[in-house]
Amino acid sequence: MGEREPDGSSKTGKSAKKAAGAEGGTASVKKTAKKVTKRAATPAAKSAETPTETPTGKKAAPAAKKTTAAKKAAPAKKAAPSKSAAEKSAPAKKAAVTRKVKPADVVLPADTAVKADAAGKKAASVKKIAVRPPGGESPTALVRRARRINRELAEVYPYAHPELDFENPFQLLVATVLSAQTTDLRVNQTTPALFARYPTPEDLAAADPEEVEQILRPCGFFRAKTRSVIGLSKSLVENFGGEVPGRLEDLVTLPGVGRKTAFVVLGNAYGRPGITVDTHFQRLVRRWKWTDETDPDKIEAAVGALFPKSEWTDLSHHVIWHGRRICHARKPACGACPIAPLCPAYGEGETDPEKARKLLKYEKGGFPGQRLNPPQAYLDAGGKPAPPLGAA
Repeated sequence: MGEREPDGSSKTGKSAKKAAGAEGGTASVKKTAKKVTKRAATPAAKSAETPTETPTGKKAAPAAKKTTAAKKAAPAKKAAPSKSAAEKSAPAKKAAVTRKVKPADVVLPADTAVKADAAGKKAASVKKIAVRPPGGESPTALVRRARRINRELAEVYPYAHPELDFENPFQLLVATVLSAQTTDLRVNQTTPALFARYPTPEDLAAADPEEVEQILRPCGFFRAKTRSVIGLSKSLVENFGGEVPGRLEDLVTLPGVGRKTAFVVLGNAYGRPGITVDTHFQRLVRRWKWTDETDPDKIEAAVGALFPKSEWTDLSHHVIWHGRRICHARKPACGACPIAPLCPAYGEGETDPEKARKLLKYEKGGFPGQRLNPPQAYLDAGGKPAPPLGAA
């Protein structure tokens, strides 16, 4: 049955021929497209198509060889990206190793530390460092020995306290600045007249330098100390409303105030733990082989790593008291030392008990202490107050 056109007429034979011709045209278009595809194809594509299009088996062998070579080359091509990825990951691994450097191995330049302290921006707290015993002692054994020494000293000096007379943070701050290069006893004998004349930071900031120098003359270096106490008083008035700040980074911005002075004020006026590294403290911790550092900041960090932070203030008192009374710089009284079995430097001083007792100072030797107005606990333990300036 003949096909009908959309208008209802049937197709004639002539039209059927035209349809057949159209189909032939479509086939020729496909062939043309196939030729264009072959021309646009890469050599690799041609070699891949050759085996299927070649009627004879003579040309199929080389094509097969090419295909085999291509297959063998394929893993090599895939391996290249993994190699480059490994190379890319190598710097990352090196960077990870670099980040694992211990804080103890990192040493800041000295000028950087000085600038940070002067600006008061990076002096917030002591960073703990890895414990490195100077001798053959293990880190664990060192920590145990150090803490046992502190416990023994706490029993010997249960009344240990700051040996500067003060009634408020301002007086403690000024007295600590004045204690440089002199004894606490001499400072305590000098400050009553100073605080009676200038009781507040506002009064001392407006003081006549010559008058202050005359009062501070017994302390030594009185001109430099006069500039410091007047300068810090002006800074307190101008920058802190006449109040002594309770933060380390603020305290170290004051003239004449360093980390040692700041920790004395923080630990004893505000109850915030800190290690006071004075000459006695430096000498004893090296004798006890707690550290072999000589820089005060490094000593502070090394010793701080051996003890809980809550013990830092009392630890400072125990060590300083022991250094003033028994473990002296030139002639330590080793024969009268309560921690002799724990001390690696035993024998540097007098070991005979009778001779060693004659070397004891302050209340251990029967002499008055350094404070004119000591705490009641000290008096109850048999301590004697120091005499005022000029007393016989």
